[in-house]
Amino acid sequence: MPEAVIGWDVGGAHVKAARCEGGAVVDVVQWPCPLWQGLDKLERVLDAALERWPDAAHAAHAVTMTGEMADCFAHREDGVARIAAGLAGRLPAPRFFAGDGWCSAAECGPRWEAVASANWLATARHAAAALAPATGLLVDVGSTTTDFIAFGGGRVLGPSRRDVDRLASGELVYHGVVRTPLCALARRIPWRGRSLNVMNEFFATTADVYRLSGELDPAHDQHPAADGGAKDAAGSRARLARMIGLDARDASDAEWDAFALAWRAEQAAELRRQLARVAAARSLPRDTLAVAAGCGAFLVAEIVPPGWRVQPYVGAVAAVAPQAAPEARAWAQVAAPAVAVAALFEREAGRCGS
Repeated sequence: MPEAVIGWDVGGAHVKAARCEGGAVVDVVQWPCPLWQGLDKLERVLDAALERWPDAAHAAHAVTMTGEMADCFAHREDGVARIAAGLAGRLPAPRFFAGDGWCSAAECGPRWEAVASANWLATARHAAAALAPATGLLVDVGSTTTDFIAFGGGRVLGPSRRDVDRLASGELVYHGVVRTPLCALARRIPWRGRSLNVMNEFFATTADVYRLSGELDPAHDQHPAADGGAKDAAGSRARLARMIGLDARDASDAEWDAFALAWRAEQAAELRRQLARVAAARSLPRDTLAVAAGCGAFLVAEIVPPGWRVQPYVGAVAAVAPQAAPEARAWAQVAAPAVAVAALFEREAGRCGS
């Protein structure tokens, strides 16, 4: 094994990469990558990565992805093959996570269904192995989606592997704390004592809500606002106002900030309902351990049932090296799939022939 393993999570909006040495995280980074605009966006990320890690040619590279869903691809199989080929053209012999095994870029074609959108499984397998034999639930609240994945006895519980099945079970919820359009959170919203229909337009996103609540780390806010405007309190209030046909000048700052909390409550309630569905389906006990990951991990303690314990992915599952940069710990929480795929590859490399 090379001294370093770089784990990659290639999404449709971001690319996350984690450099691990000796089983511990030493560096983590997330780049915005609007892949729906074309594969050249991924090329630019790879340029930045190779500039950050000039010795990357001497590292092992383990990859998981969800970017094959981007609408620049004809279908998911096309997306998997083209992303894999693009990475193989820039990185030395990358290996691709295929659920219960690994494959080369050339093998991604026939095994595309196992490679596609498997990043959640890497994180869940990492948590299950690290915390065995405990029973727990991985709760990864990201910028765009939330995953609820039960594990126990060192393995991931439940048969779902495809997104379509996880959408049915509640294990995949298209709610995040940055990119989700507010009109996806509620059909009606309270305002000044009345319940109003929501304007189903891309006027605002959850980033506006969590900017105003003070919970969104600006470093995690990497994409343009819905209107391309300022990502500050004034801009966020203006966008929230449009959701109910008003302008920011029609109410006080305090009222708009309280309105943001009404949207926040809608999202938390929906996540709580979906978590309860998964917990019931997997018969999780009342003292279940929730492993919190993602840039929205601040919501986890609020949405788990009473009596549950909550621990962060970093510390409970992933280790950070003493020599790591100060920001590496926080970014490892956000980039859990990249950390996980590096850890799994390092542990399983002998069996996958790399």
